[in-house]
Amino acid sequence: MTIHPAARPVHLTAVHVYPVKGLGGISLEKSAVTRRGLQFDRRFLVIDNNDTFVTQREIPKMATVWMEIEDGKVVFAAPDMEPLVLPAEPPELPSHLVRIWRSHVLAHHVSAEANAWLSEYLGFDARLVYMPDSSERKINPEFAKNNEIVSFADGYPLLVISEASLADLNARMVANGGAALAMNRFRPNLVISGCEAYAEDRFGEIRVGDAIFRGVKHCARCQVTTTDQASGEVRGPEPLQTLGTYRNTPDGTMFGMNLVPVKLATVRVGDEVTWAA
Repeated sequence: MTIHPAARPVHLTAVHVYPVKGLGGISLEKSAVTRRGLQFDRRFLVIDNNDTFVTQREIPKMATVWMEIEDGKVVFAAPDMEPLVLPAEPPELPSHLVRIWRSHVLAHHVSAEANAWLSEYLGFDARLVYMPDSSERKINPEFAKNNEIVSFADGYPLLVISEASLADLNARMVANGGAALAMNRFRPNLVISGCEAYAEDRFGEIRVGDAIFRGVKHCARCQVTTTDQASGEVRGPEPLQTLGTYRNTPDGTMFGMNLVPVKLATVRVGDEVTWAA
């Protein structure tokens, strides 16, 4: 498919990864794209003692665990806690099945130290697991073309949102007496600027620098968007209340576009973005 440039230059303005699903994100200047999504994105998962995934939907406080990646290590930090330092790619250990949504995925425990740290801070019997390279979780077959796989993200390898879309949403909320929200409420991987609002709705294939992605489906939003990502406080009903006035579909309230990789490369802030609808 030929990808045509937009009417004016569009660029990648932010790159975010979330090493542990549900915990804080990290802003990067560049990231390698893998089959599962951006490198390091959502390869770790917090589970309970029933081997079932736990996110901010159940424990909003998870937002207040801050993450960094330094020299092959992932660093966990939280108020009144000593930092926890783990390998960003832990050595593979015997795996067992954990549940995320309707999927059962092979993952392995990381360390007793990590379990104790998370349990103390989050206030429940938390366990940290990692998805090794040998474990492959398929995306929804309804939207698959080439046996695409995903990490512990909700359903697809990447999420893209345009700055113009957020600006439009914020303008609507402010006009109704509300406050503007930061992009981190929506936890995207890629943020782009220079296009009109909701241009991402029409992405068939999108090129970011040398990488190419396929637009899969619009992203249905949940109550996590009502949680302040700095404080961990649930501040609803926004943005879902306003989004519900103009972004509802039979499949949910949509904001952002899910992507799967087509051509692997490194994406960098400042990369030109082009697409075919």
